[in-house]
Amino acid sequence: MTYRTNLRIAFFGTPHFAVYVLEEMKQAGLMPSVIVTAAEKPAGRGLLPRPSPVKIWGKREGIQVCEPAKLEATDTEAAVLFQQTYDLFVVAGYGKILPHALLSHAKHGVVNVHPSLLPKYRGPSPIESQILDDAREVGVSVILLDEETDHGPVIAQKSFTPGLWPIMRSELEDLLWKEGGRLLAASIPPYMEGALAPVPQNHTLATFTKKLEKEDGLLDLSENAYTNYLKYCAYERWPGTFFFSEQNGKKIRIKITKAEYGGGQFKILRVIPEGKKETDYGDFARNLT
Repeated sequence: MTYRTNLRIAFFGTPHFAVYVLEEMKQAGLMPSVIVTAAEKPAGRGLLPRPSPVKIWGKREGIQVCEPAKLEATDTEAAVLFQQTYDLFVVAGYGKILPHALLSHAKHGVVNVHPSLLPKYRGPSPIESQILDDAREVGVSVILLDEETDHGPVIAQKSFTPGLWPIMRSELEDLLWKEGGRLLAASIPPYMEGALAPVPQNHTLATFTKKLEKEDGLLDLSENAYTNYLKYCAYERWPGTFFFSEQNGKKIRIKITKAEYGGGQFKILRVIPEGKKETDYGDFARNLT
């Protein structure tokens, strides 16, 4: 593959799914000149600093990686952004808001991959919210960032219906970000050439998602079984789903680690009772009687 070396692109991203976007850019010959990612954080039992998946990818590809504490000209790491010229900034799961000084710095602005069909599902939890709403038809958007959250004009969109539904959050995340990466890579050249004009969103149709909290995963097992299964799918990994049970006169928290839906029933298969190891739900339930 011969990369297009006439474009200077800065990529902002951090988690593993942002790597999907980078891979698609690479395949399209749109390698970034610099990668901006979150600083290393302590992780694991030894609490040793662990680089982000995007940093690992960038180092492997021989791309300059910076980890600014603040996106300001006075930050040593961020200086590479302010002191050089760029054709385009690309944001995919970076996790920080770009200041006005950067939004207006690149010649063609800042494009962002968002895992929903904007203006629906703006905000921090679009993937989980699409599952909770039983959306079935999902999609991705490539937009031009402005100073409001997920508010900028749309450069490109793609909708699709997963073959299996409901779908676990991690699976939908992979699907959406891979599709988002492909859509971005296909959209950048015509956008930069002026052949693809951004279209303003219809803001009257906007819906907003919230930041997830740990207690969102609490289930009432007497509620609708399908709704509970949607929550189980949407809250995979974090915050997870759980319920409370009485044991020896004490209320304990039970984390659900495996469940399924069938015959109109939400079937719990594996759990981790508070303070104990993972076990079959059947064995746990028998011990309560």
